[in-house]
Amino acid sequence: MGDSFMSAIILTYNEENILAKCLSALNFVDEIIVFDSFSTDKTLDIARDFGATVIQRKFDNYANQRNAALKEISPKSDWVLMVDADEIVPQELKTEILSTISESNPAFLYRVRRKDMFQGKWIKQSSGYPTWFPRLFKNGEVRVEREINEEYFTEGKEGKLMEHLIHFPFNKGLSWWFDKHNRYSLMEAEKLKEELNEEVEIRDLLSKDPVLRRKTQKRLIYKLPFKPWIVFIGLYVFRGGFLNGKAGYTFCKLRKTYEWMIDLKLKELSENYSK
Repeated sequence: MGDSFMSAIILTYNEENILAKCLSALNFVDEIIVFDSFSTDKTLDIARDFGATVIQRKFDNYANQRNAALKEISPKSDWVLMVDADEIVPQELKTEILSTISESNPAFLYRVRRKDMFQGKWIKQSSGYPTWFPRLFKNGEVRVEREINEEYFTEGKEGKLMEHLIHFPFNKGLSWWFDKHNRYSLMEAEKLKEELNEEVEIRDLLSKDPVLRRKTQKRLIYKLPFKPWIVFIGLYVFRGGFLNGKAGYTFCKLRKTYEWMIDLKLKELSENYSK
Protein backbone atom coordinates (compact mmCIF):
# COMPACT_ATOMS: atom_id res chain seq x y z
CA MET A 1 0.00 0.00 0.00
CA GLY A 2 3.00 2.29 -0.20
CA ASP A 3 3.10 5.05 2.40
CA SER A 4 -0.69 5.26 2.87
CA PHE A 5 -2.20 3.81 6.03
CA MET A 6 -5.82 2.68 5.61
CA SER A 7 -8.40 1.87 8.29
CA ALA A 8 -11.60 -0.04 7.63
CA ILE A 9 -14.67 0.52 9.80
CA ILE A 10 -17.56 -1.95 10.00
CA LEU A 11 -20.68 -1.30 12.06
CA THR A 12 -22.08 -4.55 13.42
CA TYR A 13 -24.96 -6.06 15.29
CA ASN A 14 -25.35 -9.87 15.16
CA GLU A 15 -23.50 -10.34 11.87
CA GLU A 16 -22.18 -13.88 12.35
CA ASN A 17 -23.70 -15.05 9.04
CA ILE A 18 -21.54 -12.90 6.79
CA LEU A 19 -18.91 -11.07 8.82
CA ALA A 20 -16.12 -13.57 8.06
CA LYS A 21 -16.59 -13.03 4.31
CA CYS A 22 -16.55 -9.27 4.79
CA LEU A 23 -13.38 -9.39 6.88
CA SER A 24 -11.62 -11.83 4.56
CA ALA A 25 -12.02 -9.36 1.71
CA LEU A 26 -10.35 -6.60 3.75
CA ASN A 27 -6.91 -8.21 3.78
CA PHE A 28 -5.44 -5.14 2.05
CA VAL A 29 -6.09 -2.61 4.84
CA ASP A 30 -3.80 -1.85 7.78
CA GLU A 31 -6.42 -1.68 10.51
CA ILE A 32 -9.95 -3.02 10.91
CA ILE A 33 -12.30 -1.62 13.53
CA VAL A 34 -15.48 -3.53 14.23
CA PHE A 35 -17.76 -0.99 15.88
CA ASP A 36 -20.41 -3.10 17.53
CA SER A 37 -23.84 -2.39 19.04
CA PHE A 38 -23.58 -5.16 21.68
CA SER A 39 -24.07 -8.24 19.53
CA THR A 40 -25.37 -11.37 21.21
CA ASP A 41 -24.16 -13.93 18.65
CA LYS A 42 -20.62 -14.89 17.54
CA THR A 43 -19.88 -11.54 15.87
CA LEU A 44 -17.21 -10.47 18.37
CA ASP A 45 -15.42 -13.84 18.30
CA ILE A 46 -15.27 -13.75 14.50
CA ALA A 47 -13.97 -10.18 14.53
CA ARG A 48 -11.20 -10.99 17.00
CA ASP A 49 -10.23 -14.13 15.06
CA PHE A 50 -9.46 -11.84 12.12
CA GLY A 51 -7.40 -9.50 14.28
CA ALA A 52 -9.92 -6.67 14.22
CA THR A 53 -10.16 -4.14 17.02
CA VAL A 54 -13.58 -4.44 18.66
CA ILE A 55 -15.24 -1.38 20.19
CA GLN A 56 -18.79 -1.36 21.52
CA ARG A 57 -21.23 1.52 21.78
CA LYS A 58 -24.95 1.56 22.44
CA PHE A 59 -26.70 2.34 19.18
CA ASP A 60 -28.73 5.56 18.94
CA ASN A 61 -28.56 6.43 15.26
CA TYR A 62 -26.32 5.73 12.27
CA ALA A 63 -24.71 9.14 11.94
CA ASN A 64 -23.67 9.21 15.59
CA GLN A 65 -22.44 5.62 15.40
CA ARG A 66 -20.28 6.31 12.35
CA ASN A 67 -18.89 9.57 13.73
CA ALA A 68 -18.04 7.84 17.01
CA ALA A 69 -16.27 5.06 15.09
CA LEU A 70 -14.22 7.61 13.14
CA LYS A 71 -12.80 8.91 16.41
CA GLU A 72 -11.39 5.45 17.21
CA ILE A 73 -9.17 4.94 14.18
CA SER A 74 -5.40 5.17 14.39
CA PRO A 75 -3.94 8.68 14.18
CA LYS A 76 -1.60 7.22 11.52
CA SER A 77 -4.54 6.57 9.24
CA ASP A 78 -4.59 8.47 5.94
CA TRP A 79 -7.68 6.80 4.49
CA VAL A 80 -10.91 5.34 5.82
CA LEU A 81 -12.89 2.60 4.11
CA MET A 82 -16.41 2.48 5.58
CA VAL A 83 -18.15 -0.78 4.69
CA ASP A 84 -21.23 -2.50 6.05
CA ALA A 85 -20.96 -6.06 7.34
CA ASP A 86 -23.09 -7.32 4.43
CA GLU A 87 -20.83 -5.71 1.81
CA ILE A 88 -17.94 -7.60 0.23
CA VAL A 89 -14.98 -5.90 -1.47
CA PRO A 90 -14.10 -7.99 -4.56
CA GLN A 91 -10.59 -8.13 -6.00
CA GLU A 92 -11.41 -5.65 -8.77
CA LEU A 93 -12.52 -2.98 -6.31
CA LYS A 94 -9.56 -3.67 -4.05
CA THR A 95 -7.19 -3.05 -6.97
CA GLU A 96 -8.98 0.17 -7.88
CA ILE A 97 -8.90 1.45 -4.29
CA LEU A 98 -5.16 0.86 -3.96
CA SER A 99 -4.53 2.53 -7.29
CA THR A 100 -6.73 5.51 -6.41
CA ILE A 101 -5.13 6.33 -3.08
CA SER A 102 -1.67 6.23 -4.68
CA GLU A 103 -2.55 9.01 -7.13
CA SER A 104 -0.75 12.33 -6.76
CA ASN A 105 -3.93 14.38 -6.25
CA PRO A 106 -6.76 12.12 -5.11
CA ALA A 107 -10.23 13.32 -4.16
CA PHE A 108 -11.25 13.65 -0.52
CA LEU A 109 -14.22 11.30 -0.83
CA TYR A 110 -15.12 8.50 -3.25
CA ARG A 111 -18.52 6.98 -3.93
CA VAL A 112 -19.11 3.37 -4.94
CA ARG A 113 -22.00 1.48 -6.51
CA ARG A 114 -23.30 -1.82 -5.14
CA LYS A 115 -24.53 -5.01 -6.72
CA ASP A 116 -27.53 -5.98 -4.58
CA MET A 117 -27.95 -9.75 -4.42
CA PHE A 118 -31.31 -11.45 -3.82
CA GLN A 119 -32.33 -15.07 -4.36
CA GLY A 120 -28.93 -15.84 -5.84
CA LYS A 121 -28.79 -13.10 -8.46
CA TRP A 122 -27.91 -9.46 -8.96
CA ILE A 123 -31.20 -7.56 -9.02
CA LYS A 124 -29.71 -4.70 -10.99
CA GLN A 125 -32.87 -3.05 -12.29
CA SER A 126 -35.10 -3.79 -9.27
CA SER A 127 -32.67 -2.21 -6.83
CA GLY A 128 -32.73 1.14 -8.62
CA TYR A 129 -29.12 0.78 -9.75
CA PRO A 130 -27.00 2.81 -9.92
CA THR A 131 -26.96 4.47 -6.51
CA TRP A 132 -23.64 5.89 -5.36
CA PHE A 133 -22.64 5.29 -1.73
CA PRO A 134 -19.78 7.14 0.01
CA ARG A 135 -17.32 4.51 1.18
CA LEU A 136 -13.71 5.71 0.80
CA PHE A 137 -12.45 9.03 2.16
CA LYS A 138 -9.51 10.85 3.65
CA ASN A 139 -9.25 10.65 7.40
CA GLY A 140 -10.46 13.82 9.11
CA GLU A 141 -11.98 15.32 5.98
CA VAL A 142 -15.54 13.95 6.19
CA ARG A 143 -18.45 14.36 8.57
CA VAL A 144 -21.56 12.19 8.67
CA GLU A 145 -25.05 13.61 9.17
CA ARG A 146 -28.66 12.37 9.15
CA GLU A 147 -29.78 9.65 11.55
CA ILE A 148 -30.67 7.11 8.84
CA ASN A 149 -29.67 6.87 5.18
CA GLU A 150 -26.71 8.94 6.20
CA GLU A 151 -25.19 11.81 4.26
CA TYR A 152 -21.44 12.39 4.03
CA PHE A 153 -20.00 15.88 3.63
CA THR A 154 -16.54 17.10 2.74
CA GLU A 155 -15.01 20.45 1.82
CA GLY A 156 -12.76 18.83 -0.79
CA LYS A 157 -13.45 17.34 -4.18
CA GLU A 158 -15.34 14.08 -4.63
CA GLY A 159 -14.77 11.20 -7.00
CA LYS A 160 -16.28 7.89 -8.08
CA LEU A 161 -14.87 4.37 -8.20
CA MET A 162 -15.98 2.31 -11.18
CA GLU A 163 -15.87 -1.13 -9.59
CA HIS A 164 -18.62 -2.43 -7.27
CA LEU A 165 -19.24 -3.65 -3.77
CA ILE A 166 -21.17 -6.91 -3.59
CA HIS A 167 -24.13 -6.41 -1.24
CA PHE A 168 -26.03 -9.24 0.49
CA PRO A 169 -28.93 -7.46 2.27
CA PHE A 170 -30.88 -10.71 2.79
CA ASN A 171 -28.12 -12.81 4.31
CA LYS A 172 -30.12 -13.13 7.56
CA GLY A 173 -33.39 -14.03 5.85
CA LEU A 174 -36.67 -12.29 5.13
CA SER A 175 -37.92 -12.23 8.73
CA TRP A 176 -34.85 -10.28 9.76
CA TRP A 177 -35.31 -7.95 6.76
CA PHE A 178 -38.85 -7.13 7.91
CA ASP A 179 -37.72 -6.57 11.50
CA LYS A 180 -34.94 -4.26 10.33
CA HIS A 181 -37.19 -2.25 8.03
CA ASN A 182 -39.84 -1.96 10.71
CA ARG A 183 -37.22 -0.06 12.74
CA TYR A 184 -35.89 1.81 9.71
CA SER A 185 -39.33 2.98 8.65
CA LEU A 186 -39.93 4.66 12.00
CA MET A 187 -36.53 6.34 11.93
CA GLU A 188 -37.12 7.48 8.35
CA ALA A 189 -40.61 8.77 9.17
CA GLU A 190 -39.29 10.77 12.13
CA LYS A 191 -36.59 12.35 9.98
CA LEU A 192 -38.95 13.02 7.09
CA LYS A 193 -41.34 14.75 9.50
CA GLU A 194 -38.65 17.40 9.94
CA GLU A 195 -37.42 17.53 6.36
CA LEU A 196 -40.78 17.78 4.61
CA ASN A 197 -41.34 21.15 6.25
CA GLU A 198 -38.23 22.51 4.56
CA GLU A 199 -38.52 24.35 1.25
CA VAL A 200 -37.77 22.28 -1.87
CA GLU A 201 -35.81 23.89 -4.69
CA ILE A 202 -36.78 22.26 -7.99
CA ARG A 203 -33.47 23.26 -9.56
CA ASP A 204 -31.74 20.95 -7.08
CA LEU A 205 -33.03 18.00 -9.13
CA LEU A 206 -30.31 18.91 -11.62
CA SER A 207 -27.59 19.48 -9.04
CA LYS A 208 -24.17 17.90 -9.59
CA ASP A 209 -24.20 16.97 -5.90
CA PRO A 210 -25.69 13.43 -5.70
CA VAL A 211 -26.63 13.90 -2.04
CA LEU A 212 -28.62 17.07 -2.73
CA ARG A 213 -30.16 15.60 -5.87
CA ARG A 214 -31.33 12.44 -4.10
CA LYS A 215 -32.63 14.40 -1.10
CA THR A 216 -34.68 16.65 -3.38
CA GLN A 217 -36.10 13.65 -5.26
CA LYS A 218 -37.09 12.01 -2.00
CA ARG A 219 -38.82 15.13 -0.66
CA LEU A 220 -40.83 15.54 -3.85
CA ILE A 221 -41.85 11.88 -3.99
CA TYR A 222 -42.97 11.87 -0.36
CA LYS A 223 -45.29 14.77 -1.08
CA LEU A 224 -47.14 12.73 -3.73
CA PRO A 225 -50.20 10.54 -3.05
CA PHE A 226 -49.89 6.77 -3.58
CA LYS A 227 -46.14 6.94 -3.05
CA PRO A 228 -45.67 3.18 -2.39
CA TRP A 229 -47.26 2.40 -5.74
CA ILE A 230 -45.18 5.09 -7.45
CA VAL A 231 -42.02 3.46 -6.08
CA PHE A 232 -43.18 -0.01 -7.16
CA ILE A 233 -44.10 1.05 -10.70
CA GLY A 234 -40.95 3.15 -10.98
CA LEU A 235 -38.71 0.22 -10.07
CA TYR A 236 -40.60 -2.65 -11.68
CA VAL A 237 -41.73 -0.98 -14.91
CA PHE A 238 -39.65 2.10 -15.69
CA ARG A 239 -36.36 0.88 -14.19
CA GLY A 240 -36.92 -2.59 -15.69
CA GLY A 241 -37.29 -4.66 -12.53
CA PHE A 242 -39.35 -7.15 -14.53
CA LEU A 243 -36.09 -8.16 -16.24
CA ASN A 244 -34.93 -9.69 -12.94
CA GLY A 245 -37.69 -12.31 -13.00
CA LYS A 246 -39.36 -13.57 -9.83
CA ALA A 247 -36.59 -12.14 -7.63
CA GLY A 248 -37.11 -8.70 -9.16
CA TYR A 249 -40.88 -8.81 -8.68
CA THR A 250 -40.53 -9.92 -5.05
CA PHE A 251 -37.94 -7.27 -4.27
CA CYS A 252 -40.05 -4.49 -5.81
CA LYS A 253 -42.98 -5.63 -3.66
CA LEU A 254 -40.74 -5.51 -0.60
CA ARG A 255 -39.70 -1.95 -1.47
CA LYS A 256 -43.37 -1.02 -1.89
CA THR A 257 -44.10 -2.50 1.54
CA TYR A 258 -41.26 -0.52 3.12
CA GLU A 259 -42.53 2.74 1.60
CA TRP A 260 -46.04 1.90 2.84
CA MET A 261 -44.66 1.40 6.36
CA ILE A 262 -42.96 4.80 6.21
CA ASP A 263 -46.17 6.40 4.96
CA LEU A 264 -48.25 4.93 7.77
CA LYS A 265 -45.78 5.96 10.45
CA LEU A 266 -45.38 9.43 8.99
CA LYS A 267 -49.16 9.90 9.11
CA GLU A 268 -49.27 8.57 12.67
CA LEU A 269 -46.55 10.99 13.75
CA SER A 270 -48.35 13.88 12.06
CA GLU A 271 -51.58 13.03 13.83
CA ASN A 272 -49.86 12.74 17.18
CA TYR A 273 -48.04 16.04 16.73
CA SER A 274 -51.27 17.79 15.82
CA LYS A 275 -53.02 16.81 19.04
